[in-house]
Amino acid sequence: MRVLVTGATGFIGRELCKKIVSEGHELVALMRNPVRARDLLPPPYDAYAWDMLKGPPFEQALHGVDAIFHLAGDSVGEGRWTRARREAILSSRVEGTRNLIEGLRRQKGPRPQVLVSASAIGFYGDRGEELLTEEATPGGGFLSEVCVKWEREAAKAAELGMRVVSVRLGMVLGPEGGALERILPIFRSGWGGRLASGRQWMSWIHLADAVGLLEYAARIPEARGPLNAVAPHPVTNAEFTRCLSEVLGRNARLPVPRLALQLALGRAAELVLSSQKVSSRRARELGFGFRFERLEAALKDVLTPLP
Repeated sequence: MRVLVTGATGFIGRELCKKIVSEGHELVALMRNPVRARDLLPPPYDAYAWDMLKGPPFEQALHGVDAIFHLAGDSVGEGRWTRARREAILSSRVEGTRNLIEGLRRQKGPRPQVLVSASAIGFYGDRGEELLTEEATPGGGFLSEVCVKWEREAAKAAELGMRVVSVRLGMVLGPEGGALERILPIFRSGWGGRLASGRQWMSWIHLADAVGLLEYAARIPEARGPLNAVAPHPVTNAEFTRCLSEVLGRNARLPVPRLALQLALGRAAELVLSSQKVSSRRARELGFGFRFERLEAALKDVLTPLP
């Protein structure tokens, strides 16, 4: 297979590209700066320049492509959500996806069979104790707005005869990136603690399973529409804090009040205060086998190689 990836040099994209190459598939990367591929992507690959907001023609990159993984988008976890930052987060996903679909619309010759587009469990908003399946309605808040518009654009690929899967990713746990990279220094110093009440649900997934499910969704014809990418056993923030502290051999002694989070993060506090208890039932019905179902095993696997 010839496989195209956007967001190839991101936290998830790098691991997905490794898997694609290791399985003997041809890798094509659409990226802002193809020169970066030399340091971040496993050879062999073809890299093409693409400004996702301007969307120049990239028909050459699409030639012979069988499947597309669309992961590109500005990080939601960096910095405060100023008006400019929110606009960048939204436009990178909505306009970027729209431009990708437009490129596919103009493509000459056979189109790819499947588009696997990233989304996020932020789609559901803050839902307390409700168990959330793919049939749940969108919630409120900025991230929900982003995900709804993001998935709506991706779904337009179905008009071109493509199968479309929107993979709603939970908090992805892996070395060298993601949420853990930001919080590990605090917990290693012994100053980590629960956030606010700690009762909010956190739906997580190991990086290996996130990559595996993305690739699985591209291969399984029955996969289409939204698909939750979360481990079978979500935890509350308090449980996550306790487990991470135990794996690190540290005490979690400094709870962070809700007001302090809101003052420090502004609207981005939505990321850590929203409660999302998300079901992985659909992935299991499709036959996907999770390598890491429990948080402790996932954290031990992620953290053991690190000094």
